[in-house]
Parts: sequence; structure tokens; C-alpha cells
Amino acid sequence: MHLNYHAELNPEQYEAATTIEGPLLIIAGAGSGKTRVITYRTAYMLDKGVPQSAILALTFTNKAAKEMSERVRHVTGKKLQNLSVSTFHSFGVKILRKEIQRLGWRDNFSIYDEVDRTQLIKDCAREVGFRMDAFDPNKAGMVFSDVKTGRKDWVNDADGYEKIYHEYQAALKAYNAVDFDDLIGLPIRVFETFPEAREAYRDQFRFIMIDEFQDTSLQQYRLMRLLSRDNICVVGDDDQSIYSWRGANFENIINFEKDWPQRKEITLYRNYRSTTTILDAANSVIQHNSNRKPKDLVSPNEGGAMIEIYAPESEIEEGEFIARVIKEIKLKDKLRYDQFGVLIRTNALTRHLEEAFLAAQVPYRVTGGTSFFQRKEIKDVISYLRVIANPEDDVNLIRIANVPRRGIGRRSLELLSDVAKRYSCSMRAAMQRVRSDHDLEFPERTRQDIDSFLSLLEFFREEFKGRRNLSLKVRKLVDTIDYWGYLVSENQHNEKAAKWKFLNVESLIQGIDVWEKDPDNLEPTLYAWLNRISLITRDDQDEDDSGKVNLTTIHAAKGLEYDVVFIAGCEDGIIPHARALEEGDGNVEEERRLFYVAITRARQRLLITACRRRRRNAMPVDCTPSPFLAEIPEALLSWREDEAALTEDEAADAWTQVHAMFDK
Repeated sequence: MHLNYHAELNPEQYEAATTIEGPLLIIAGAGSGKTRVITYRTAYMLDKGVPQSAILALTFTNKAAKEMSERVRHVTGKKLQNLSVSTFHSFGVKILRKEIQRLGWRDNFSIYDEVDRTQLIKDCAREVGFRMDAFDPNKAGMVFSDVKTGRKDWVNDADGYEKIYHEYQAALKAYNAVDFDDLIGLPIRVFETFPEAREAYRDQFRFIMIDEFQDTSLQQYRLMRLLSRDNICVVGDDDQSIYSWRGANFENIINFEKDWPQRKEITLYRNYRSTTTILDAANSVIQHNSNRKPKDLVSPNEGGAMIEIYAPESEIEEGEFIARVIKEIKLKDKLRYDQFGVLIRTNALTRHLEEAFLAAQVPYRVTGGTSFFQRKEIKDVISYLRVIANPEDDVNLIRIANVPRRGIGRRSLELLSDVAKRYSCSMRAAMQRVRSDHDLEFPERTRQDIDSFLSLLEFFREEFKGRRNLSLKVRKLVDTIDYWGYLVSENQHNEKAAKWKFLNVESLIQGIDVWEKDPDNLEPTLYAWLNRISLITRDDQDEDDSGKVNLTTIHAAKGLEYDVVFIAGCEDGIIPHARALEEGDGNVEEERRLFYVAITRARQRLLITACRRRRRNAMPVDCTPSPFLAEIPEALLSWREDEAALTEDEAADAWTQVHAMFDK
């Protein structure tokens, strides 16, 4: 397929897509066709004879990687099975599959998710004799992550976590497991310790592209620096850097400029998403930030509806207003529910909105609730599969040892743990010792239960060898352990709950069936599926929720767009968040970037609500509008009553009151 790049791209996009030699920095404003540029740039490289296998494109979510791959396939009309488009973490897994043995792990390692990781941290704290009544495993986990990613060291370890950390690291290796930070950190260690490995990857991936570059952490930047020579293209927008809390460092754009002084820089400033009204508001707000590259977005969509501000009496009235107006606009403008986005600063604001949507029969989805893969019944089945794939995985072995109940309860696990300590071995190895060594003092009945459990795992370990019928094998496992009977016994007074949980297990099995039958799936093995699940659970949930209003945090809405956007709870202390204000001025700039991201999600209409009073700790508290609202020019705003917009005099009076609040 011959592509006419001039016809498909504007002048800045064309220059960005056809500059494939040397370092390139693309500053891509909101809605400026960033994905389009990456798509056509990839197609252009292929047109110029660059082999698929020499191109590496990295982004942050599975959804973004999948969309990028599909768009390149669509534009080129080719299958592109040798093109590497993936998340940073997925790419880290690929490297470790080939190289981790250099660091002393075996190649069938497990990836621990947050639940498994927290359990292991607790176990390690007990192991080193830490006082458990004063121990917060989640806090320890954040500290461990900061240490692993180079954001902290142990110099000021007031909590005394360093000893637990070293035990945790040793336990991960003993269980042949890694955590998510290791998926970036261990490839770095491979490349820095074994230069020949690094050179092999450099020789292969001669053309590298990084999407959402402002969201990269210092470690991801380090990995990219080790991998790339000069044909490196990074695409980002410093105005949309909103993830510092998870390690993102928007100053990586400055680092890139220092490390590649000969770079070319192109700014994409034409926004094809929003009306000029919405863009003028966004530009006015973000100009109050000092640490940014100056740019003004422009739009061919002249004019557009004014931005509407509504000040409900309470959060209950706020929810009712948003639900009612969604239904009104949907009917009047003939929109679908999935063309509406309701954006909030924190998940704590969802309850009243959800209640209002339910009452008004507005279908919605919440981005953020309990992940399907975090439900207990799903984790139980996955834990079995993880142990079958990696018998040394103690966290999951302990989880399933007595699920369903089989006589290996807490006391038995404590005795087994003693054996594991005495012989410095894993829990599975301890079980094998108890099974075969009758000189070890152990209750005979428990010994028989352990023997049955190990035999079950050994049988299914053989069953799962090979690449066929993965879903049938999982169904056989679920039937063999009588998981349905277990659910009934655990929910004796609520058969509906047991049925619902078992339907979730059925849904899991059906999902495996679809996955293994996908013709593009070249490795339908248990290991591949488990690693995919770990990455999906971490990165995002790709669920089909078309036809539903999207109720989401602003963080989760980044990269998305809607015809109509509501920003709810736009009050001082919520946005900017009170905690950000306490932590310093730099965080106020990030909060402003967050508000900018929220504004630029809207295509046609933007409505903002700021309650006069909101309940906090069961008590109604007076609220003031967000100071960011005062940064939007008055001429772009329309203050509305519940049913109708304010008169000009009323609007002027309301605006005077807002300014008065911030002039005190």
C-alpha cells in the first residue's frame, strides 16, 4: 500500500513522521494527533526499508500498545508480526525471559502482583522479627519501590525497613519471582553488568520510539539510554505530566536535551479535538505554570459552546444535576452515553455520583473499582496456575494449600515453615521432605494431606505441559479440586453469592479459551498467559463498556476524549488537592497540569461543578471554588442555575464573588 504522507499529515506532523535518522524530540500538545504521527512514522520507516525487527515502540498501557499496533497494521495493510510495540514492563519481561539466568534466576520466573508482594513483605517482616503491630506493609512496599527505582536510599531509614527489604529481595530470588519494579530494574542490571547483552539488543533495535515520554521514570529513561544509540524519537507533552507520585519525571525532557544536544525538536500545536473556547481556557490555565515549554494550542473548530459552571448546594444535588443534564444533552444532541465523561480528582467522590446515576437509570462504569483479577475466586484459580508454572512460588503455594480445605491449615503451615527454615528451603521443598522423611515429627494425617496436595500439583504440572487446550485443562483443575463445592461451603447462607463467584471463574476460563484461539497468539502457553495477566492487572483493564458514561479520575482519563465532559468537585482542597498544597509549590504546578488534562478531554462541551457545601467526616463544610477557575477568562464562562443559565448581571455578580475569595 503506497501512502501519501503529505495528504494525510499537516506540515509539523509530516516533518515528525519523515525524520527517522538521528535523535528527535516531538512535543505533542493535547489532541494534536500524536498517535497518528507515531503510526505514520512507523509506516514511513517500513517504506524506507527498515526491517520490522529493528523497530521498537514503547508506551505505558496495554491498551495504548494494542491501539498503536492495530493502527500501524491498518495503515500499512501488513500483519507486522516482527514489529515490537509494547509497554515498558512487557518489554522488560521479554528481556528477562532471555537474560534472567545471567542474574541467577530460572527463566520460568513468576511476576508478583501487589497482593502477592504485600503478603511476601509481611512474611519477611515476621522473619526478621519486626514488631507486626506497628508494621504497615503498604507503606513498606512504597519505600521498597522508591529504593528500587532510585528515588530514595537507606540513609534516613527511620522506619527500620532496610533489614526487611534485604530479606524480601532474597525471598524473591529464592522463590524464583520478581516484582514490577524488577521488570525495569533487572534488565538495567543485565545491560550494565553484561555489555555484550546490551550490544545485542542495540544491534537489533536500531530505531526506538518512546510514547508519553513525560511519564517516564528515571529508571525507564536509564533503560532507554542503555538501549539506544542515536536513532531515538521521544514524544511527549510536559503540560500533561501528572504522574510524579508513581515515579514519572517530566524533567526527562530536559535530560534528553542534555544527552542528545544534536537533537531535532518539532512541536505539534494544532489540536483537532476541542473547540477554540475549550482550548483558550486550557491555554489560559496552563500559562500560569513556570516549568514548561511555551506553546499555544490552536484549533480549526472555531467557537463552540461556552464553558458552563454550576454551584450546587451539596454533593447530592451535584450528582442529581450531572445525571439529569447528561440525559438532557443525550436526548437533545442525539449522543450515546459513552460520549460523556465525568471526571473527578479522587475516587472518594464517586459514591454520590453513582447513587445519582443509579436513581436516574444512567448506565455508567467506574474506572478504578475492584479489578476482575483481584477477586478472591479468580486469585484462587490463578494461584493454582502460578504454582503449577513455578513450584517454588511460596506466596501462592501458601494461598492455595488449604483452598479448598484439605487439612493443611495455619498450624500445619507453621510447622512446614519451621522445616523450611531448618533446611533453608522453599515451602514446596519442605512439603516434599515431610512427605518422604518419616523421621521428621509430623502428624500422620497432615502428612497424608500434604502428599495428596503435592500429587495433585504434580499431576497438573504434567497436564499443563504443551501448548494446547489450556482452557480445558483449567476447567479440569477447577472440577478436580471441586471449587464449586468449596464456594457453596464458604457461602452456606448465600447460594447466589456462590453462583456469582463461580460465574466469574467460568468467565475466566472462557477468556483463556478466546485468548488461546487468537490466531495472532504465537505462544498460547501457561507461562505466557500468566505473564499477560500480571501485566494486564498492573497496567489497565480493557473492558467493553460501550454505551456507558465513564466516571473516572482525571489521572485515569488521560489519553481519552469525550464529546461532553463534566469536571465534578472543582473546589479548593479537592483540585488542587489539599495534600498537594501542603507538600509544596511544585505540586501545585502538577495539580494545574491535572486540571489542564481534564479540560482538554472535552471535544464540544465542558461543564464544571463546584459545591457550596460538601460533607466531610459526616459534617457539612462550606466550600470555595478551585482557584484554577479564576485563571479561565470570564468571557469563556457561563454561570448556570439548575435549569437555566444566569443572566449577565447574575453572572457578573457571581464572578465578582469568586475573585473576592482569592483577593483576600
